[in-house]
Amino acid sequence: MKHKILVLHGPNLNLLGKREPEIYGRDTLENINKSLLEVASKSNIVLEYYQSNSESDLITKTQSCFENNYDFLIINPAAFTHTSIALRDAVLAINKPFIEVHLSNIFTREQFRHKSYFSDIAIGVISGLGVKGYHMALTYAIDYLSGKE
Repeated sequence: MKHKILVLHGPNLNLLGKREPEIYGRDTLENINKSLLEVASKSNIVLEYYQSNSESDLITKTQSCFENNYDFLIINPAAFTHTSIALRDAVLAINKPFIEVHLSNIFTREQFRHKSYFSDIAIGVISGLGVKGYHMALTYAIDYLSGKE
């Protein structure tokens, strides 16, 4: 049976490549997802991704981990990192290992971005390494699922 990983992208990440490239880089979300799919397929991993600007849609997709049998979650909650107890509760409810990813270093930005509702329940947090952070999270998830971690 192949392992399944879900990558969740929060609000405004659909604007990557256009939105504040000096902070978030020039890669588009489409390019990020394609590159993650390539890595996953080489490792015999099923990778699915989902982006929404809606908190309720992200919660519903997170809850779908039950019926879709996802084994691992990589999540960039974006602005919901600092505001969404409801999304945190959904992540807790599915009881799956996950890594929190941020393209920018949230700890060098505005004070309100320093608090994450996810970091204390995540296996790890990757913040400030741009697109490489997603790849590092995926590599870790693959190793974790194959018993190397």
